[in-house]
Amino acid sequence: MTDERFPIGPFAMEAPTSEKRRAWIREIEETPDRVRKAIEGLTPEQLDTPYREGGWTIRQVVHHLADSHINSFVRFKLALTEDEPTVRDYDEKQWAETVDATDAPLDVSLDLLESLHKRWIFLLESLTANEFQKKFRHPERGLMTLDTNLQLYAWHGRHHVAHIEALRNREGWRR
Repeated sequence: MTDERFPIGPFAMEAPTSEKRRAWIREIEETPDRVRKAIEGLTPEQLDTPYREGGWTIRQVVHHLADSHINSFVRFKLALTEDEPTVRDYDEKQWAETVDATDAPLDVSLDLLESLHKRWIFLLESLTANEFQKKFRHPERGLMTLDTNLQLYAWHGRHHVAHIEALRNREGWRR
């Protein structure tokens, strides 16, 4: 049986190449559309169903994607403009319990995710291989390159879309 926490497997870092970098950028670019397609046709009750026992609801997952990807974009900007800045972490579990994550309409975060990703892609496509080597210090993960953060967030979008798709499949929720 697949681990419901990691339907595509846990994040595994790869050695970056220009081809892989382009693929990761495309994955980030496609995330908002993949999320919209994953939730298409779901009822409010289905959106408020946890993707696994003890997990977030689909609604919380979608709002989490917006929260998390905003933080990642800011980390890119900090690493590009400062010398190995230390970034703030945030308690994603507590953020997922705030009213905007539990009750807000999904279009709010979906529209935000689409706009954010357009801007992020504009930035990512401009970066050189040397710029992807710039670093920031994460409180839990330590020193991270932008290459690592790029592939982490390509995985992150796939990871959460897979949570939604896996729940749909288990429950037989068709589009």
